[in-house]
Amino acid sequence: MTTPKLVLSSPADILAVVPYLVGFHPADSLVVIGFTGPSLALSTRWDLPAGPGDLDRLAPLFVREGVTMAVLAGYGPEPVVDSAVLEAGRLLEAAGVRVTEALRAEDGRYWSYTCPTIVCCPDEGLPYDPVSSPVAAEAVVHGLVALPDRGSLRRSVEPSAAAAMREVSRAVAGELRARLARQGQPDDAIAAEFVAGGVARVRAAIDLYGSGGRLDDRAAARLGFDLSIIRVRDEAWALLDDAGAHLALWKDLTRRLDPRYAAPAASLLAAAAWRSGDCALAGMAVERALEADGAYSMAHLLRDALIHMLSPASLLDRMPTPDELAAEMGPPRGCWLAPLVTWLSDEPSARAG
Repeated sequence: MTTPKLVLSSPADILAVVPYLVGFHPADSLVVIGFTGPSLALSTRWDLPAGPGDLDRLAPLFVREGVTMAVLAGYGPEPVVDSAVLEAGRLLEAAGVRVTEALRAEDGRYWSYTCPTIVCCPDEGLPYDPVSSPVAAEAVVHGLVALPDRGSLRRSVEPSAAAAMREVSRAVAGELRARLARQGQPDDAIAAEFVAGGVARVRAAIDLYGSGGRLDDRAAARLGFDLSIIRVRDEAWALLDDAGAHLALWKDLTRRLDPRYAAPAASLLAAAAWRSGDCALAGMAVERALEADGAYSMAHLLRDALIHMLSPASLLDRMPTPDELAAEMGPPRGCWLAPLVTWLSDEPSARAG
């Protein structure tokens, strides 16, 4: 994740920046922030209370990513937070990762597990304000966002399609159905036409969102159907980079498309969020994709990567460029249109991924 330089000089600064690292103000959570020297390497969050063995993946992850120093922040009541913070600290220290600060936060106050005296950590805790902190203000200036809670993050990817969008989607589906019926059984030439059009629309949409624009309902619906073709979806996947256009585009389509057809767009949103370091958003997007199509393979691939806490680089190193993708897949074939035909037949359980 590309994170602006923020100087953290106190426990209050740490607690102020955590919501911007995980994307929302956490509750009943353990957040572990890893550093390589003075630079942020990664941050990760667990729901609390943690179950037996839940934290066992923490130390291998930090060692794999070259983390040398860690900060722990637990959110919630003492009986819930204590065991998780102490277990995480034990695992990290045993792996050679130095824990420089460990905190518990609740109701606007915090306590330090590393503070040796009542002067720096009184029984009643110390007050902090994660909203008005200068560190929080600086994070906002740099474009970082912290939603009020995890539910807000979930709502940010929930369907928002209005009746007008649903009508447009039905109209576009009807037009495509009629077009395919006129052309007969999809052959390689028809597939080439659909793939070329879909790839062009993907590229144009990325450029549009990069300039601050937005697809109208008809164009959004059409692109949603384009993404049913794996070659078109993979073109979008191969084009992912660190530009914010990808997050904006795929989040917009994830929300606006008919939920039955959201799996490709939601999976692309998950891939873009994972690449940017926003694993919370990536996880929410994967959930949306699997709600749309429980067998969608791209969503399962990304879910497994998130579960096993893999670095995005582990997949990026194997991702082809668009030119390599074209060479690997070869000329379009009629069978590539099978998922689109299935969608237009309104048989969501048979979709490919």
